[in-house]
Amino acid sequence: MPAEASSPASTASFHVQRSLRHCLSSVAELLYESGHVLETITLAQRGLSRQELASLDRQHSRWALCQQILEESDAARFNEYGRFVLTTMGRELMFDMFGQGAADCA
Repeated sequence: MPAEASSPASTASFHVQRSLRHCLSSVAELLYESGHVLETITLAQRGLSRQELASLDRQHSRWALCQQILEESDAARFNEYGRFVLTTMGRELMFDMFGQGAADCA
């Protein structure tokens, strides 16, 4: 029996989600190393200021690429206060990876 071929769209979707998950994992690690907690980006009313983002970029060579991937995939954005936060989709992926309790929105 021949194996079903994956469509280009489903293959692309898999790679985007894999890249997002990799970035979210890296972001969680880099935030922790810099003294932040996951709630810094998972709570819509919090977020990282542009100054904090610049500091993370200076401290960690991987930060800028992950931030770019998160923004381009609509997993993160700047909130109404100009602070960098995860979108609903980004939060769902983060909670799927680390569990709701790891970044609880109490």
